[in-house]
Formats: sequence, structure tokens, C-alpha cells
Amino acid sequence: MPRLRTILSAATLRDAGVAVVIFVALLVDSELCEFGAGISPLGVAAAGLTTFPLAWRTAYPRVVLSIVAVGVFACLFTLKPVNVVALAPMVAAYTVALHGQRAGSVVTGALVVALALVGVVSVSGRVQDVILNGSLMAVAVVAGDAVRSRRAYRAALLERETQQQLERELEADRRVADERVRIAQEVHDVVAHAMVAINVQAGVAAHLLDPEAVQAKEALVEIKRVSGTALGDLRSTLGLLRGDADPAAPVHPVAMLAQLPELAAPLRASGVDVQVRVDPTAADVPTAVGTAAYRIVQEALTNALRHADARRVTVAVEARDGRLLVDIHDDGAPPTGPEVVARDVPAGSGHGLRGMRERAAAIGGSVLAGPDQTGGWRVRAGLPLR
Repeated sequence: MPRLRTILSAATLRDAGVAVVIFVALLVDSELCEFGAGISPLGVAAAGLTTFPLAWRTAYPRVVLSIVAVGVFACLFTLKPVNVVALAPMVAAYTVALHGQRAGSVVTGALVVALALVGVVSVSGRVQDVILNGSLMAVAVVAGDAVRSRRAYRAALLERETQQQLERELEADRRVADERVRIAQEVHDVVAHAMVAINVQAGVAAHLLDPEAVQAKEALVEIKRVSGTALGDLRSTLGLLRGDADPAAPVHPVAMLAQLPELAAPLRASGVDVQVRVDPTAADVPTAVGTAAYRIVQEALTNALRHADARRVTVAVEARDGRLLVDIHDDGAPPTGPEVVARDVPAGSGHGLRGMRERAAAIGGSVLAGPDQTGGWRVRAGLPLR
């Protein structure tokens, strides 16, 4: 089959058309030329030997040129087509120069010009015929070499542009990496030191606080725990940004639905009644879905604590109809400012709601938030499980 595809390729069919045209031209010239010998069986065979190999000139240029050279002499002594005898060797010589090197083109040019001169002199003997056919052969070789040089030049330009593009991309990647390191350092300088101070001061305050102030002490202990956890997360994230984290070691356990009850601790320490219910049907969900749901609940609880002044919050998670459904409802006042959105309108312009919306959209889900009909504020998320 590969051999058949080579025989029937577009280039071969094109070259076969050229061969047929030159074959007909040789026969017509033999019949009409003043030196022509007329069409004969031997002449037709010689014309076929001269032209038909041209159908494979692209695949085997030098072999075809050699066969055409033999066929030209056969045509000169049978058909004697002086006017168009140079066409077949011109095409063959052009192809050799096109697919070869400059040194080979010079040698090819010298040989085919000599062939043309010898052949035309042996049949016609007229100076003008000798000059014309010799010039045509030389022009064919020069044209083939010129096209080859042009193609090589364009290929070199393309390769250089590709290399330059690759270098630009590598440089851009290097700059991005440098910028990530710089951002990581700045985040560390601005946030990490403050969180360390909060953690230490909360620990000291909890130690020195009056034992009777139980709720305040619990709040300080919770502040110390949350700030310590956040500090560990921050260091892990900055390690990834810097690229100095061990890729084989887990940076931090992936936030999943089983950890949702832990999110209630800071609110309970502040006096908020938080009820978390994770349906058994949602126990085993894809990692990306579980992480997105965890972060959505985390942001919703943070908003309830910061903006709503809620006293009671319920969190319900269940899997139904191929989706993970997350519902967070608080009894606080609806938030004001940029976080406010209308009922059943996708997350608004605030950074918290926008973050929830983007997390859900990243895995093909959606988030709706707004005042609830029974009072308070409700956040609903639907995340596909497939």
C-alpha cells in the first residue's frame, strides 16, 4: 500500500500530466518540423522512453535524468524533433537542481548542456538551434537552483523564527518563575510575621486570662489554633510558589467534606450555633468536587461571621441526581455593600461570592446566593459529580 500511495501521489499525477504534454509535443514536432522524420513505431517508443519517466522525477530525479538523456538521443535519431527536443531534459535537469546541492547543479548543468549541443549538432547542425537548446538547458538548471536556494532561505528564516519564539517563551517562563518567587517573599514578609505574632499573643493572652472567663479563653485558644493552621498552609503554598517544596511529599491534606465540622469551631467559639450535616451519599466524591465544596462552605461561614451577625448557621451537603448540593443558611441580617446580590442571582461583585462562583464554575457547577424567604441569608451550590 505505501508503494501504491507513492505511485498515485498528487506530485506523481502532476508530473505524469507534464510527461504526456511533452510526449505529444515531440510527436507533433516530428510531424511538422522541417527536419522531422515523421511518426513511426520506433519514434513513438523513443518519445515514451524520453517522457514517461518524468512522472517519477520528484521521487528519483537523477535516475530520471539519466533515462531521459538516453531517450533524447533515441528521439533525435528517430523522430528528429529539433524544436522541442530540449523540453524533457529541461524538466529533468530543473528537478535535479531543485532537489540537489549547488555543486551538483553545476555538474548537472554542464552535462545536460553538452548533451544538448551534441544531440542538436548531430541532427540539425544549425548554429541557432545549438545556441537555443543549449541556452534552454542552462536556464532550466539555473532556475531549479534558484528555487532551491529560495526555499532553503525561507526554511532557515522559519527555523530561526521558531527558535526565537522558543527563546521568548523560555524567557517569559523564567520571568514568571522569578515573579512567583518575589510574590512569595512579599506575601511571607507581610502576612507570615503578622500571623506568627497573632498566634503567639493569643497563646500568651489565653495563659494569662482569668480562669473564669471561659468563653474568652476558648476564643483565644481557637484563634491560636486557626492561626497556626493558616500559618502552616501559608508556608506550604509559598513553598510551591518558590518551587522548593518536595513534590513527593504531601503539602497539606486536601480539604474534603469530612473536615467540614472543623470549620464550625471558630464560629462556635464566637457563640454561633453551627449545625453541619453531611449526608452519607456525599461521603465519596471526586477530590476536585470535595475541595470546591469545602472552600464554598468555608467562605459562606466566614461571611456569616463577618457580615451577618448570625446566631445560628446550618450547613447541609448531599449528593442527588448526579450533583453535589451544598446549602448554607444563617439567621443573620442580609449583608450590605458589594457582597449583596438579588435572590437566585449568581455570585455578585464581592470577592467572597465571586471566589465561590469561580470555584464552582471551574468544575462546571454554579452558586446562587441571596436573602432567604424565611429570613437570613442562604448560599446554594450545585457541583457535578462526573
